[in-house]
Amino acid sequence: MKLNAPKQITWVISLILGIIGLISVFVTIPYISAYAFWVVFVGLVLLLLGNALKGL
Repeated sequence: MKLNAPKQITWVISLILGIIGLISVFVTIPYISAYAFWVVFVGLVLLLLGNALKGL
């Protein structure tokens, strides 16, 4: 399996999701704080897909 660098927008979106998920653990953000783990998980999966799929 050949890995590719994700596009910059994919990397930025996954970074934002990770930061929002991390912040929502410490600061109560409506709706997001209840799903903080899943927000970070989606960011990680997006980053992994960006590495695995060409053009994402």
